[in-house]
Amino acid sequence: MEYPRDMKNRLKRIEGQIRGVLRMMEEEKDCKDVITQLSAARSAVDRTIGYVVAKNLEACIRAQTEKGESADDVIKEAVQMIVKSR
Repeated sequence: MEYPRDMKNRLKRIEGQIRGVLRMMEEEKDCKDVITQLSAARSAVDRTIGYVVAKNLEACIRAQTEKGESADDVIKEAVQMIVKSR
């Protein structure tokens, strides 16, 4: 699967958030501020996981449909991926 640019950009933003958290720790910033930024990064990762799974699911369902096959197994696998990421 070729990953779209917007998906890669999401990960680059998360990478920047994590670097920012590390910088905050090195500068001994307030613990509450560090936790707030870590929570924001975690939320961004969760949203990105959902986005990646959704895009992959969409592509797989299209492929299954074009073959004339049921997409049930693909959907089950996607649900399992989402559940495991939580």
